[in-house]
This record gives sequence, structure tokens and C-alpha cells, in this order.
Amino acid sequence: MRKKENVEPLRTETEIQDFLFWLRRSKNSDRDVFLFKLGINTGLRMSDLVSLKVSDVAASVNPKIKEKKTGKTRVLFLQNLQEEIQEYTENKNLDDWLFPSRQGNHEPIKVNTVYQLYQKVANNLNRKDIGTHTVRKTFGYHYYRNTKDIATLMEIFNHTSQQITKRYIGIREEEISETFKNFKIG
Repeated sequence: MRKKENVEPLRTETEIQDFLFWLRRSKNSDRDVFLFKLGINTGLRMSDLVSLKVSDVAASVNPKIKEKKTGKTRVLFLQNLQEEIQEYTENKNLDDWLFPSRQGNHEPIKVNTVYQLYQKVANNLNRKDIGTHTVRKTFGYHYYRNTKDIATLMEIFNHTSQQITKRYIGIREEEISETFKNFKIG
């Protein structure tokens, strides 16, 4: 049984680049790097990412997918990833799995396989706070930091409150800490 650690987002560009550095050294580096990049740019759950077909991202700039956990339809905004999508899907058929397992294109990579890969990267980075949710949390953290739009992020994540969203992306404690930087009485 694995020890459950608190999974955190990658908060800086350096952390993201360090993570990519190790993914580029994996056996299926093209797949693994693109999976990570798609995840941190869409905020999809890993279970939804690994379920994608090539046609889900190659046929439209704003495809609609049905989320497994919620059953809700979600629009993806892939305008900024078009170059990576075209490069990654160039020699693939539209009905292929976007992220095939090593057994070929008969089945997609499993979430647990991605988790194991991310644990190897975490070990190389000497971190204990990496998991498959790191991808989704990284998206949320950077989306919020860039836009300060917690209401839209809450909707993207299908959360019921702003507090849940802030706690999920690890922003609450950081914001509280910021308020104390210049706070002193007496």
C-alpha cells in the first residue's frame, strides 16, 4: 500500500521545466511530454486525458469531451497548443488512442502507469508531493495566478465553492502567508 502524500502543483516555470526534463528521458518521451503539457494546459483529470482519442484533439480547436467523473460536457480550449497537437498527432489515425499503452494502440495508457512514471520523476526531483493530480493542480494554480478568476476556475473544475478550489490548488495558505509579509502590530 502506498503512503498517501499531499499532492501539490508545480508552482514555478523552473519546476515545470525540471519535470519535463525527466519526462523527456522516459521510454515513451513524446507521449509522456505531450500528456503532461495537455494536462497542465487544460486542467483535465488524468482519467479523462488517458481516455482521449486522436480525433478528440486533432479535429477541432475547441473540442467537447464528456468528463468521466461528472458526466458533464466540457469544452477544451486548445488554440495555444495547435503546434504541439499537429506535431504529436502527425502520423496517427483519428481513431487511435491519443496516449496508447506500450502494448500498442489497442488500449490507452492506464492512470496507474502514469502515476508510476510520475513517481520516478518525483524521485529524480527529490519530491514526495507529486501524483497524477499534480497536472490538474498545476493548471489550476497557474490559471488562478494569471487571471485571479476563481469563479471561472471553480466552474472549470466543477467545484461547489471557491474555498474548495483554492484549497485544491494550494493557494489558500500561500495567500494567507502573503498577507502577513508586511503585517506587524506594535
